[in-house]
Amino acid sequence: MKIFAEKEAEDFLRKENFNVVDSVFVREKSEIKKSLEKFRFPVVMKVSGKKILHKNFLGGVKTGIQNYEQALEMFDSLMKIKDSEGVIIQNQIYGKEFLFGVKKTPEFNHVIAFGIGGTNVEKIKKITFRICPLEDDDILDMIREITKDIEGMDLDVIKKNIRALCHLSKKYPHINEFDINPLMLDKGKAVIVDARIIFD
Repeated sequence: MKIFAEKEAEDFLRKENFNVVDSVFVREKSEIKKSLEKFRFPVVMKVSGKKILHKNFLGGVKTGIQNYEQALEMFDSLMKIKDSEGVIIQNQIYGKEFLFGVKKTPEFNHVIAFGIGGTNVEKIKKITFRICPLEDDDILDMIREITKDIEGMDLDVIKKNIRALCHLSKKYPHINEFDINPLMLDKGKAVIVDARIIFD
């Protein structure tokens, strides 16, 4: 089994032409000042480590960081989390939060997951699944199962990303689990903010 934590997963997705938020991986406190020059405040800082699977439950995601002093403070806090290997700094992105994913099952091989994403995904539990490959009607059914506000959705963007996930699972059959949470949708654009991939 091989795990791609956030940095590796995002690099992998960029190579596969997914739209991923700009980010920098920082191991040392001395790297923060130079790293922040690439961003505008506010920024997000997240703990990163291959053994860390649920950052939010550990207090490992800090949003709305407004200046260098706050960034230093947050770095110290995040590095105290068990199994932390470093901290990711990224732009703070706004929009509707969705979960996209792939799961390999014994019965159906790869299935696609789609649902409401963000930090409350475990509480909301609005997720639906379909077997790859999917047609447009399948994708529309998935969206209807999640929300009645289908007219307000960026349907073309959602279809494009779900098709891309199906293609990826076919291209890389050893993908066991693939989580994107959240993917931010806003004004016809989709940006991946967090991802994790597990290979057989």
